[in-house]
Amino acid sequence: MQRLTRRDMVRATTLALAGAALAGPTAVAAATASQPRGSRTAGTGTTRIVATRAAQVPEPFDEVYLDRHIEGWPVAEDHDGHDGHSAHGGHTIRPADEGHSAVEFVVRVDDDDLHVMQNSDGTWISVINHYETHHTPRDAARAAVRELRGASLVPVTV
Repeated sequence: MQRLTRRDMVRATTLALAGAALAGPTAVAAATASQPRGSRTAGTGTTRIVATRAAQVPEPFDEVYLDRHIEGWPVAEDHDGHDGHSAHGGHTIRPADEGHSAVEFVVRVDDDDLHVMQNSDGTWISVINHYETHHTPRDAARAAVRELRGASLVPVTV
């Protein structure tokens, strides 16, 4: 019987780690593909957290942030006489329905419309910065106020 050398041990360990590294993403992808959309398995599978962010409707808000008045509400909700339509860049926004997973949301900064959009993963972006995602429209409005640094919000035209 051949004696096991340090070189053989290093080679075997390297091959085992490389195999695990290559097989790991495939196993994770296969496991998440069989789960319902929006569900995540934490740890070894004993705890299951089911939270579809895209289906959750964010809470309406109305506050003053850094001396700017920000407010927001879901489009389907009537707010101070609004009929669920907004002048976001001239687009007519349709109310949210069961067939559409994204939630339409109106956000205003000092009574000027701030166009916000929900991504497929449930995060939100604004017209001020399309590359920074936020958990809620309120967070997107606050980030826009910080980014504007006191400047007025200019309407988006098409």
